[in-house]
Amino acid sequence: MVTQSSEESPGGRTAAEEKAIEDWLPVTGSREAKWWYAVFHKVTCMVGAGILSLPYAMSSMGWGAGVTMMVLSWMITLYTLWQMVEMHETVPGKRLDRYHELGQEAFGEKLGLYIVVPQQLIVEVSTCIIFMVTAGKSLQKFHETVCPSCSRIKLSYFIMIFSSVQFVLAHLPNFNSIFVVSIAAAVMSLSYSTIAWAAALGKGRDEHVDYSLRGKNTGDNVFNFLNGLGQIAFAYAGHNVVLEIQATLPSTPEKPSKLAMWRGVFFAYIIVAICYFPVAFIGYYIFGNSVEDNIMLSLDKPAWLIAAANMFVLIHVIGSYQIYAMVVFDMMETYLVKQVKLKPSFGLRFTTRTLFVAFTMFIGMTFPFFGGLVGFFGGFALAPTTYFLPCIIWLILKKPKKYGFSWCLNWIFIVVGVILMILAPIGGLWSIVNSAKTYKFYQ
Repeated sequence: MVTQSSEESPGGRTAAEEKAIEDWLPVTGSREAKWWYAVFHKVTCMVGAGILSLPYAMSSMGWGAGVTMMVLSWMITLYTLWQMVEMHETVPGKRLDRYHELGQEAFGEKLGLYIVVPQQLIVEVSTCIIFMVTAGKSLQKFHETVCPSCSRIKLSYFIMIFSSVQFVLAHLPNFNSIFVVSIAAAVMSLSYSTIAWAAALGKGRDEHVDYSLRGKNTGDNVFNFLNGLGQIAFAYAGHNVVLEIQATLPSTPEKPSKLAMWRGVFFAYIIVAICYFPVAFIGYYIFGNSVEDNIMLSLDKPAWLIAAANMFVLIHVIGSYQIYAMVVFDMMETYLVKQVKLKPSFGLRFTTRTLFVAFTMFIGMTFPFFGGLVGFFGGFALAPTTYFLPCIIWLILKKPKKYGFSWCLNWIFIVVGVILMILAPIGGLWSIVNSAKTYKFYQ
């Protein structure tokens, strides 16, 4: 009898085979990233489609509630992001490289998967669909701006153009391989957000600007308010990829990855504040309740600057799509290789990734309701994984003193997050239903 020298994993593979698979998977394929990689990745995945809807969200909530929600969301999500960074290596000698692995550590092997994976998948997939719509509308606006006399081209065609880029980039193997794309996307996000509020200021406030709530009656205002909550929640998403980004950083007992990651996250959040607050507040100040659900659609002059800004949006969402899609790719490839036991190969990766891009393209072309989609998924999917699930896991794993400051703070954020999760999707769904009444497919 020949004795096998390598220990076998529960899946029947040797330790060497398991390591080879981990090295092939997108999230754990490389652990040589620098802390500033995390800055660019975080800015890219956060300052995306959500920022464009912030003035519209303000118009649905008014100055008081809108400003309060914007500032509170920045503070709460920075805190829950810090929690996730800290919990990445909460178990000595073990790295929790994926959100669902953190969930499994807290809730158990099976329950953790059932709680986290569906929510995370909904977040990643819905965000990629919204990026399809965002890119298509930005391309359409660019076309209409540079050639106002040209014949109108259907939004569906612009979404297909954006998808053609994603069909190519989807085959980059891991996070570090999309670093250059992420840098370009992060720079573009700062550029177009600056153009958005600067162009609005340049336009000037109309003397008849109206800051009353945009609804025609009380019922409309209630639903618009709820949709605004979801839009703000969507803008502060990004927690769903933070552990996967941290997994790319090196870590030693002397210099754990959380030190570099927190530095990157903090710098990223400063940039987020620089981008978000001027766009939200100045955009609402200039346009009032007449602002479009994508502020870029409210701006017309100077034409060259608006055209450039829409191209910057396009370049940015190219990178953002890849950040969120990479986590889905990792989930699909992990399942197919570890559970179905397919052999890691180019053919497997090509098939799964191409199908995913095609799926998000089809859904984006079919339901291009930007404002409603942002509000619905912001509340339904992003609020749990961003606002309160990290707090629940923190209470389970860290066990802060009952009724102490940390314990009370986490429970307050849990209550706020649950309320957001329940109420915001109602407004988003109402907005989608209203838009669908007059919508014709594939126009």
